[in-house]
Amino acid sequence: MLKPWQTGKVIRIEQEAPATRRFWIQLPELVSFDFEPGQFVTLDLPIHEKPNKRWRSYSIASWPDGTNVIELVIVLLEGGAGTNYLFNQVQVGSELTLRGPQGVFTLPDDIERDLFFICTGTGVAPFRAMSHHILNHNIPHRDIYLIFGCRNFCDCLYQKELAELAEKIPAFHYIPTFSRETPGPLIRTGYVHAIYEEICQPKMPAYFFLCGWKNMIDEAKQRIQALGYDRKSIHQELYG
Repeated sequence: MLKPWQTGKVIRIEQEAPATRRFWIQLPELVSFDFEPGQFVTLDLPIHEKPNKRWRSYSIASWPDGTNVIELVIVLLEGGAGTNYLFNQVQVGSELTLRGPQGVFTLPDDIERDLFFICTGTGVAPFRAMSHHILNHNIPHRDIYLIFGCRNFCDCLYQKELAELAEKIPAFHYIPTFSRETPGPLIRTGYVHAIYEEICQPKMPAYFFLCGWKNMIDEAKQRIQALGYDRKSIHQELYG
């Protein structure tokens, strides 16, 4: 059942990367915005006459904390009507119409297998939320691998925060990899696929959560199944 539309107020904006911003949105009509980590909201932006041409969905980058404020992390897309509106027209104090939470890209009830969070770009958003949620609630878990594919160092969203999180959560492994940087002794370069294939030799029980661009997700699904995992082990959230 779809949630009703409501009005949110932008209370804070920060530049996270050259083409990426963080937007904090408050829902004044609610005391608490309740959602599960991994869910998303849909914005209705005044960029077209037809409703389905105005709607843009974004994963919630924050975690449930009992407040009525959520965070979205959004990358500016060249020629993208929605992101150009958000970057050029929206400022602190602006109002946005949104609906949510929505989606079933959420943690399993019982984390009895290793978790692979595999992402590119702003696809890190739901995994940031899930990781903090696990820490905040002391949820029992096995190994968690957050494998984050970026082009350059400057594209590595929440880098310091996620590195610190890896020091706090037992068995949490934060592994950024860079496709356009020069290899170094402490730097992983290349694409995400080589990393999970290496870790999964030999094969062990695991859930794979994929979030990012279609090409990455399509290739990951093929490679993960080639490792011997079935489709039920793979969960995806597609961007673009």
